[in-house]
Amino acid sequence: MNVTLGEISFSGLKDAIARAWQSGAINDDLLRLVGALLLLAAAFALRRPAGRLIVSQIRRLLHRRHGSAGPFLVAIEPPLRLLPPALAIFLAAEFLTTNDRLRLLGSNLTRSLVAAALFWALYRLAAPTARALVGHSPGAAGVIVDWGIRAGRVLAAALGLAAVLEIWGIHVGSMLAGLGLFGAAVALGAQDVFKNMIAGMFIIGEKRFQNGDWIKADGVVEGTVEMIGLRTTRVRQFDSAPVFVPNSALSDNPVINYTQMRSYRISWVIGLTYETTNAQLQQIRDGILAHLTGNADYLQPPDASIFVRVDSFGASSINLMLYCFTATTDWGTSLKTTEDLAFFIRTLVSDVGSGFAFPSQSVYVESLPAGTEIFPASAAQEKPAAG
Repeated sequence: MNVTLGEISFSGLKDAIARAWQSGAINDDLLRLVGALLLLAAAFALRRPAGRLIVSQIRRLLHRRHGSAGPFLVAIEPPLRLLPPALAIFLAAEFLTTNDRLRLLGSNLTRSLVAAALFWALYRLAAPTARALVGHSPGAAGVIVDWGIRAGRVLAAALGLAAVLEIWGIHVGSMLAGLGLFGAAVALGAQDVFKNMIAGMFIIGEKRFQNGDWIKADGVVEGTVEMIGLRTTRVRQFDSAPVFVPNSALSDNPVINYTQMRSYRISWVIGLTYETTNAQLQQIRDGILAHLTGNADYLQPPDASIFVRVDSFGASSINLMLYCFTATTDWGTSLKTTEDLAFFIRTLVSDVGSGFAFPSQSVYVESLPAGTEIFPASAAQEKPAAG
């Protein structure tokens, strides 16, 4: 009888499997290993559907009372996907493993995954929680929200890392104690950093300015605030160049916030010639006042004061004081209003028959030295040109 090599090999393999089955090796170890692998594969394959299922059930329970819980549920869905693998590792380690070391490894892995899921959820919940708090407190600054999100995420990540390290027997407390001297040295060298951080907190707490405000600090910077950071504030100058200013420089120095002003002020001193009569002065004063009163381009009393008065006698002019406020905070519109007012006053002064004074100086000679020759102005004009 002819027997092929493949039949001999198959026959020997079948006999080996039969002997292993009869001895219990396959029945115990191999089946446990295969079962553990299948359990883990199923857990990893079902982790996304399981996360969506848990979130949908929570949403269904909270829909009637907490319809605004959507952002929170979206945030915790990815961390929930770690729970099926953690459960699979726990079951495999407890029921499909006889080795104590493998059981300990599975236990540590399970606890690590649960801790990672918990603190990952806290990390992702920082943003929706901060935005929800802003919804209940509309006066809160947006910069405080950003800082709160960053601080919450850093805290969650640090605590999660410490928890996982503790599970694996790495004691974080002793490591931090050993780094105490190093931390003190770093703190001494980073005094400016902490000073700027505290200054940033004062800027936000005092609401000196916010993102988008036009500010000016004499000798420091002028421009639009783009970001208030932990250490510096980024200000965009009007030439589009960004300037990174330490927070302490904006906290310790006076800062003008043009965005928060209610209107633009016009404060002029109009100098008229001394030839202007009282009647002309009154006409000019009353004309300017009539132009400002009732004009929608200017704030009216009692919201703001309007003054047009003869103020003083200058060295070469009679000074008329003009004091009022535009009704807009837009710079371009305010410039147009100011320009129109200047044209109106110039036309009014000309129509009245007066004129604007300019600095001048008169020299009076009481006597001349003997023998000084005096030429009349008419004679000087008639003198023929030389040559």
